[in-house]
Amino acid sequence: LRRALASSTGMLVLFASAVQGWMVRGPVAAPLVQQQQQQQQLDAARAAAPAMKVSRRASENAGKVEEEKLYSPEEAVALMKELATAKFTETAELHGNLNLDPKYNDQQIRTTVALPHGTGKSVRVAVLAEGAAADEAKAAGADLVGMADLIEEIAAGNLNFEVLLATPPAMPKLAKLGKVLGPKGLMPSPKAGTVTAAPGEAVGEFKAGKIEFRTDKQGIVHVPFGKCDFEAGSLSENLAALTKTIEKNRPSGCKGKLWSTATLSSTMGPPIKLDVAALRTFAGVV
Repeated sequence: LRRALASSTGMLVLFASAVQGWMVRGPVAAPLVQQQQQQQQLDAARAAAPAMKVSRRASENAGKVEEEKLYSPEEAVALMKELATAKFTETAELHGNLNLDPKYNDQQIRTTVALPHGTGKSVRVAVLAEGAAADEAKAAGADLVGMADLIEEIAAGNLNFEVLLATPPAMPKLAKLGKVLGPKGLMPSPKAGTVTAAPGEAVGEFKAGKIEFRTDKQGIVHVPFGKCDFEAGSLSENLAALTKTIEKNRPSGCKGKLWSTATLSSTMGPPIKLDVAALRTFAGVV
């Protein structure tokens, strides 16, 4: 009882000191004083931290985008190209915030899209195959082809490729590589078209601009669909193909509308909000 009363008294004293601004001395005040000192140190560190600088180019570009406007796909592509002013060739990107909760299996998207004008990027393709399938992959231009030797290279962490294809007989041997390939999004999957009995054809498709994409943990897809030095018409056709693919792969667990928001941007450019209804009409899915 005495301990309970002492504890209650201490709490009342601390509360009163905080409200009235009293200085409390002794063991009761120690935690409060320590907390105040930590907060003061944190405030001082924040004040001393340099403010993040925004380049003049980025500031000017951001000023050319109307934050509240929803742009048509044609307007957005033209504006994105205009604002891609970095010293390197920027990538055109679609960021689609979808009405999905990927923690449920029936609310995930993982698929591929064949962009009619490619990505503008050279892709290194590795193929796990043997015999005639391996010969077919090599003839199609695969960068790495093998089975046991390639599996050993991957297990050692040598991932010198952007796409990994596998023939069905190779899949049981890939189980031990899940921890290496999974976090990189490189594990072959039938849904993504990276498990195939015709590796030569698949190599040709990925080399020509076929790409894999999936929803992230927030239900957003981030997909490159070309380079900003492409003609506007080529970027528009790639964007239409990508939108059609997303619509075609609408998960069964999605209730209501699929799209929450969609934006276009170049690698270093500001986000440009898309009119989702206009995007779907533009892609011919309405």
